[in-house]
Amino acid sequence: MAEIPSNSNATMRIAASGLRAQQARMRVIAENLANANSTARTPDGDPYRRQISVFKPEMVDGGQGVRLAKVQQDQKEFKTIYDPSHPAANAQGYVKMPNVDSLIEALDLREAQRAYEANLNVIETARSMEMRTLDLLKK
Repeated sequence: MAEIPSNSNATMRIAASGLRAQQARMRVIAENLANANSTARTPDGDPYRRQISVFKPEMVDGGQGVRLAKVQQDQKEFKTIYDPSHPAANAQGYVKMPNVDSLIEALDLREAQRAYEANLNVIETARSMEMRTLDLLKK
């Protein structure tokens, strides 16, 4: 079990690791959404494959932070649509579409945003506590 840091600077650095991780996650989600309709260029080619962020715990100033360990491909099957006029259609007229579901990406983005905001609140609270302590010491 990780030791809980006792100073606010360590607390802010741990929360900052969460900010960086969630920011990277949001970039991956944005890439998925941008490629939600990207098909292959050839009839037998595969379209864009959804990317998934994988986090890993890391030690930050004696506490446990987080970092983006890797981005891996989602192995879920591609969707197919019938469109014989599409340049990427196979002999039967079906086109492979990316395995990106915009609803899932929107929900994932919302979750990343909430986590980002929570980490930001931790930093603002720690900074506010420091400022109030300094004000008390001035008196």
